[in-house]
Amino acid sequence: MAAHLLRSMAPRASMALLQCIRTHKSTRPLLALIPPATLGTCRSKKTWPKSFPEEELRKRLSPMQYQVTQQKGTESAFTGKYTDNKEEGTYHCVVCGAPLFTSDKKFDSGSGWPSFFDLINKDSVTLTDDFSYGMHRVEATCSQCGAHLGHLFDDGPRPTKKRYCINSSSLNFKAKNGVSEEVEASGGAGQSPPSTFHRRRKFRLPVCPLCVKWAEVRFVRC
Repeated sequence: MAAHLLRSMAPRASMALLQCIRTHKSTRPLLALIPPATLGTCRSKKTWPKSFPEEELRKRLSPMQYQVTQQKGTESAFTGKYTDNKEEGTYHCVVCGAPLFTSDKKFDSGSGWPSFFDLINKDSVTLTDDFSYGMHRVEATCSQCGAHLGHLFDDGPRPTKKRYCINSSSLNFKAKNGVSEEVEASGGAGQSPPSTFHRRRKFRLPVCPLCVKWAEVRFVRC
């Protein structure tokens, strides 16, 4: 855990943490002073309402599902099974089965990953600051088991103007008729919007010639 903090913190803060470890043989005195946003999601999965042994998860999940949900990986754009899924139903956490999103909140963002403009309920997903890869993003994790889902951006359609960019590998879709559709191992990775942003219509993120470089960086990871 200390190594993770040293990599994610500023140099001066890293030196302070290192000195704390040498003096107290523990990070506890300094951790109490670090803002929660700095700590991010490095907390133990045991603190989540639901937890599962690593051995069980490795057997139950595909390699990509495990990499995404447990190691904060990202499937390649346009490879996820649910990116273009238009069936009516509910999207659940592939790890614990908690309901996360509904099909009527899904829209085509053109980013290459399943996108939703709202949650099934406000407590279904936990949001945490993510400063990895030299940029600031908001990580979305399952509130029940802490599984990594993707990230939240503020460039979605009305009424929320939010875009939950989610990996297909972190989801399990259950159709309205009750049939559960598991993600294949090779799959890689409160109000409805106006009719102009119906989930079957496409909401393309604005990209101009001057923004191409920005767009490439923006969509390297979900």
